[in-house]
Amino acid sequence: MDAKLKAFGRLLTIMDELREQCPWDRKQTFQSLRNLTIEETYELADALLEEDHEEIKEEIGDLMLHMVFYAKIGDEKGAFDIADALNGVCDKLIKRHPHIYGDLKVADEAEVKRNWERLKLAEGKKSVLAGVPNSLPAMVKAYRMQEKTKQVGFEWENKDQVWEKVVEEMHEFKETLDQDLSDERKEEEFGDILFSMVNYARFQGIDPETALERINRKFKKRFEYIEEHADRDLTEMSLEEMDKLWNEAKGK
Repeated sequence: MDAKLKAFGRLLTIMDELREQCPWDRKQTFQSLRNLTIEETYELADALLEEDHEEIKEEIGDLMLHMVFYAKIGDEKGAFDIADALNGVCDKLIKRHPHIYGDLKVADEAEVKRNWERLKLAEGKKSVLAGVPNSLPAMVKAYRMQEKTKQVGFEWENKDQVWEKVVEEMHEFKETLDQDLSDERKEEEFGDILFSMVNYARFQGIDPETALERINRKFKKRFEYIEEHADRDLTEMSLEEMDKLWNEAKGK
């Protein structure tokens, strides 16, 4: 523990020095750092997907720097400091884990999640969905909303019912195509398919965002193989020729 506290203290000291002495660091604001933080978060997400421990360690450090940076700016504004932020999350964790820090008994993980959502509502949250950021990627947001509404009982009974909903939405989308309805209606019905597929993935224990990202990477790797092994410009090749190289990539 001492080594960990010492390392965190070292980061706080360096942040103080940079904020005072470095022209770039002095210039930064909440808004100027925002996009950089988003980028760092995605870099951590990439490292996590690859299970690259060295990269995960580095990206955790980068994100920790950003958190300390925001706390430093907050301190300068007289709004809050790093101690306020850390004590705040500690208090929240203790309050929302009465099965650890109180007398509540829980049977399993599912009951912990349900109790967590009840406690949030009791704290004054106006909606179970209040904690889902608007700017989340759509697929992640769909998954998180379904997970949260599940905690208050808004949930299908079994995966067969969910699959029936997927099939129903696919038929409705096909009808919009057959009837040549408006693009807006087609988009809506296609969105219903995606939302129901996310729900079905959840029932199967599949993270749809991770699943799609793995397919994205596989597609990228195989298409880059085509580019590397093509004997002429791709625009001059037939689909059959490119498909042959695609199948070679699959074999490798």
